[in-house]
Amino acid sequence: MNSIRVIDSHTAGEPTRLVLEGGPDLGSGPIEARAIRFRELFDRYRSAIVNEPRGSDPLVGALLVKPARADCQFGVIFFNNVGTLGMCGHGTIGVIASLAHLGQCSAGSVRIDTPVGPVQGLLHPDGRIEVENVTSYRKAPQVAVAVPGWGEVRGDVAWGGNWFFLIADHALAISPDNVEKLTDFAWRVRQALADQGHGLVDHVELFTPRTVRAPSRNFVLCPGKAYDRSPCGTGTSAKLACLAADDELAEGETWIQESLIGSRFAARFRWVDRARGEIAPTIIGSAYVTAEAVLRLDPADPFCWGIGA
Repeated sequence: MNSIRVIDSHTAGEPTRLVLEGGPDLGSGPIEARAIRFRELFDRYRSAIVNEPRGSDPLVGALLVKPARADCQFGVIFFNNVGTLGMCGHGTIGVIASLAHLGQCSAGSVRIDTPVGPVQGLLHPDGRIEVENVTSYRKAPQVAVAVPGWGEVRGDVAWGGNWFFLIADHALAISPDNVEKLTDFAWRVRQALADQGHGLVDHVELFTPRTVRAPSRNFVLCPGKAYDRSPCGTGTSAKLACLAADDELAEGETWIQESLIGSRFAARFRWVDRARGEIAPTIIGSAYVTAEAVLRLDPADPFCWGIGA
C-alpha cells in the first residue's frame, strides 16, 4: 500500500495539488532531466494523483523536489491530466501559498527551480503572491491556420513557459454558458496547428475586448482539453509578450487579465532584450488552501493508477 501526502489549493479558481511526500524517487540532477524521468518511467504516478477517481481534468499536480540550482529553495515538476508541463503560473502561486500554510516559507522572496528555468516568487504579508516567470517572447505574429468547419484563423505563437496560440479575432462569447462551443473551436484549432507544422503549441488562448473590470477576458484550453478556470499565468505571460512586441503595453504598466469565470490576475513586464522581443513577465494573484490529504494507492484497486491508466 503506497501513500502520497498532498495539499490542495486553488488559484483564481484553478486547482493545484502539491505532492509533499510519497512521490517517485527521481534521483538527482537538473530538474528538466528529472521531469523527463518522471514522464518516461513514472507516468502512472501522474495519473494516480490528478486523474479520476482521485482528481479531475482541470487539476494540475506539482511534485515538490530538491532544487538543482543553488539559488533556489524549492524545485517543482508540474503535470496535468495528460502529461508534464514546462511551467505553470497559477500552480506556482498555489505552491507558494501551500508552502506558506505549512510554515515552509514566509513573507518575502522565494525562488523555485522548474524544468524551464528558475522563477522568482514574492509572498506579501497580505497573502498576495507575485511570480516573475521565465523569459517570454512572441515567436510569430498572426500565423494563419486552416481550421475545418471554421476556415482561416489567425493568431500569435508565443512562449510564456508553455507554447500558446493566441486568437483575438473570433466571434465567440467568452462566458461560462458557452464553454462547449469554446472548447470545440479551440480543440479544432489545436489539431489544425499540429497538422500544419506547429506541433509545439499545446495551449490555445482566445480573447475578447475590455470588460467592466479588465481590459481583456480570456479562455485558455489546456493540453488535456480542460479549460483553465484562472486567467492562466503562462498564458498571461505569452499575452504580455505579444502586447510588448506590438507596443501596446509599456514596461512596468499593469495589465489586468480576467478569466472565463471572472477571476483576475494583475500582470506587468520588464524588458530582458528589447531587440529580441524578450520580456520577464510578473503575474500577481492569490491562492487558497482547500485540503490536506493522504492519497492511498491500493494495488487491489482496479483504478489504483487512475481511470484510463
